[in-house]
Parts: sequence; structure tokens; C-alpha cells
Amino acid sequence: MLSYRHSFHAGNFADIIKHIVLVDILEHLTQKETPFDYIDTHAGAGIYDLKSAHAIKLQEHSGGIGKLAMEDFAELARYFEVIHSFNQPDTITIYPGSPSIANYFLRPQDRAWLYELHPQDYQALSHQMKNRKNVRVFCQDGLKTMLALLPPVSRRGLVLIDPSYEIKTEYDQVFDAVVKACKKFSTGIFAIWYPVVNRHKIDRFEKKLMQSDIKNIQRFELGVSADSKERGMTASGLFVINPPWKLFDKMSRVLPHLAAKLGDANNQFFKCDIISSE
Repeated sequence: MLSYRHSFHAGNFADIIKHIVLVDILEHLTQKETPFDYIDTHAGAGIYDLKSAHAIKLQEHSGGIGKLAMEDFAELARYFEVIHSFNQPDTITIYPGSPSIANYFLRPQDRAWLYELHPQDYQALSHQMKNRKNVRVFCQDGLKTMLALLPPVSRRGLVLIDPSYEIKTEYDQVFDAVVKACKKFSTGIFAIWYPVVNRHKIDRFEKKLMQSDIKNIQRFELGVSADSKERGMTASGLFVINPPWKLFDKMSRVLPHLAAKLGDANNQFFKCDIISSE
């Protein structure tokens, strides 16, 4: 959706849950010397200034990264390490998007494939990655193009699928693409982000995943308020296919703390469950 700009939402609670999971998966992939591929289907601009006019307009980061302190979350030390690497000490005015976080972990033997359709965000991302020989940036529909990359030569990797879902058919498009991708790269890790604006859509997506042939699916969701029919996102999460084996236990411990810090301390909203076992 070319009208969507993540610069209005950078650093919000949805970014927190998405990037905590992303960091853990990338950390897992770098534990072995063998190379891996990272594919980002909706990469965005790559990096965001929290003092920009876009960020200031909605101030969503104030209810996300602005509420978190490293000393309160010992298990998220690596996540904060990545965030602070883009900032001056003791301040967070820059928030990295998923391609920048992935770039932080990439080694010379690894490769990244970044897709972004918005022309301004594509240009910003291309400029940011221009000196990275193992990173390629495309102004293409990553949901369609990623299939040509699978399975990657490395036979190891992560595919992050992170659309805006502003188009009604996008949930079905994502599901169909995931099914095809898993058939081509059954051992790959897939992280599928979703917003909770309409719970019915998420329940339907979950049911389709459960009824598919895809195995080993976990779900991690963080909410700041109860589901509502009012306009706005109350929660967001990720379905992770073939997750690292330690991820579930870590998120089981972290999510209650995050939900209390970012939402209502008296009514915590989060999910950490197994959608499909191995």
C-alpha cells in the first residue's frame, strides 16, 4: 500500500514485539558460522528519526520504546544493544526498522534481500545500504518476488513478512504466499507480523494456518488494551514458523512484563501459544 508510511508509527508497541522476536531469531542464526539469508518483504525506510514531523504527529513511540528502560528488562539486553547502537548514550531519538536491525547482525558470509514499494522509502533504504555488498534493495512487491529466492543457496534463513494490511485481501495474499514459500523452503524460519484491528480477521488467519500442512508454528502477541470495535490497533503479534527452540520460553517470561509496562498494569493483554506443533 503506497499510502502507508511507517515513519508515523516507528518505535510503537507493535515495533517492540516485532523487533524483540526479530533480534532473537537473528541472534540464533548467527550462532553458527554457516551463512544465512534474510528476506524482508516490506522493508520500509530502514531507519526513523523520532524527532521528525511524521513521528511527532502521532507520538506513538512515546507509548512504545519511550516507556522502556534497559535496566528493567535484563532478558532484552541484545535488543537494547541494537537500538542504542543507532543513538547517542542515554537517549533514543533514532529507531531502526527491521532491515537496519538485520544489517546489525549480518556477517560477510550472510545476505539480505530487502523489498519496498514506496518510492521515497525505497530511496532512503537504498541510500542507507549503498555500501553493503551483501545487501540488495528492490522497489518490488516482496510478497510475490520472494518465492524466486527460495530456497536460498545457504539453505538457512529468515523471511520477515510485514505488510500494512490496509488492503482487505492482504491477509489472504499473505497466507497464500506463506503456504507456497514453506513448500519451497520447509526448514526456513518465517515471521509473519499482524495488527489486531479486527480480531475476526486474525482468528480466521490463525484457523487457516492450523488447517494447513505447515507445522511448528508459534504465536507471540502483545496488547495494550482489550479488543475493541472502535478504530485503532489494540494489539499486534507474529506467527513464527520454525522458531528457535529457546524463543517460546523467553517470550513466556518477557510478554507479561511488557504487557504491564506498555498497557494496563491491572489487565494484561498478551498471547504466547503453540498454533501447530512439530
